[in-house]
Amino acid sequence: MTTTSQRMRAWRGPALLTYGFRPFFFGAGVWAIVSMLLWLGMLNGVVAPPIALDPVSWHAHEFLFGYLGAVTAGFLLTAVPNWTGRLPIVGWPLGGLFALWILGRGVVLFSAGMPPLVVALVDLAFPAVLTATIAWEIIQGRNWKNLLVLGMLVVFATGNAVFHWEAARGDYAAQGLGLRIGLGAGIMMIAVIGGRIVPSFTRNWLVQRGGTVLPAPPMGGFDKVALLILLIALLVWVARPQVAVTGGLMIVAAMAHFVRLARWAGHRTGAEALVWSLHAGYLFLPLGALALGLGTVFQTGLGVAAAQHLWMAGAIGLMTLAVMTRATLGHSGQALTSGSGTIALYLLLILSVLARVCAGVIPEQAAWLHMIAGFGWLGAFGVFIVIYGPLHMARKGQA
Repeated sequence: MTTTSQRMRAWRGPALLTYGFRPFFFGAGVWAIVSMLLWLGMLNGVVAPPIALDPVSWHAHEFLFGYLGAVTAGFLLTAVPNWTGRLPIVGWPLGGLFALWILGRGVVLFSAGMPPLVVALVDLAFPAVLTATIAWEIIQGRNWKNLLVLGMLVVFATGNAVFHWEAARGDYAAQGLGLRIGLGAGIMMIAVIGGRIVPSFTRNWLVQRGGTVLPAPPMGGFDKVALLILLIALLVWVARPQVAVTGGLMIVAAMAHFVRLARWAGHRTGAEALVWSLHAGYLFLPLGALALGLGTVFQTGLGVAAAQHLWMAGAIGLMTLAVMTRATLGHSGQALTSGSGTIALYLLLILSVLARVCAGVIPEQAAWLHMIAGFGWLGAFGVFIVIYGPLHMARKGQA
């Protein structure tokens, strides 16, 4: 029987295509930089790409469905073979999927003058093929417990389709149904997958150091209740974002997930950034839910805007960066320890999130706070590419 390592060694092409995380984590890092440079340029009137979308909608779309779409692909294409016991996708099939993702970024960036249906079909080709691939692997591996992850992937792709539909109608897609569907699916993925890996990785790290006070086991009864509350809150938010009951449910969900996070012993992980960064990333999930809940109850757009950035740049941005750094080290045969550069990139991203949220709170200082947020983001992902890019390009043990 062919093993994973044998299949990877059999591929004689670029090392970038030997494992799912390599092209997609690298691509996500590069796109995080390029898209932010374009966004800052558009904000300051320096560049005006031929985009059919308004700049804010493009910015939101490319973070959520572009950046997060790539990270999700890299994570699942790496994790699913471990879940199912099946061989990973490598070589030209992996390269073809990566090319579809790149094509989607290009067609949206140069969409002005193109038929909206063509733009949508080209952009949606990547999530459609990815979803079909993951579905095939899970079904063939009879890995029924991860059908939930597949379901979230389907909902995420549906959000992208609805986003394109709204944009084609001339709606302000940055605050539309498609964005809420996609963001809701992304937050549920953080809650479900983060709820597995954060306590597990924390427990492993503490046990290695002789710790006796350990995190609560993942996915216990309390976790399932907290996830159900969050799911209900997100469903109501997607359907009725401005009603008071949505705000109340979000506040309850926030409290549940603050407690959930506290049960994972994150306060004992300060010595290792690869671990505390996961806790910090998850912290932005209930913070965003709380801001959204308060903003909805008291009818303040400030809270709603803060919630979106706490969720998108904070929960999704930091959690994905924490996962990408750890997974890249682990699957490249490197020690699971953080150097000064890795610590710096986490801190830069946290600075970026805080500056962006403060820009909404202090509007008279928004201009320079936006720049701090943008350059903090660029710094974080610039360091990521410099440190981890070479690992994506080298075969295991050769970096």
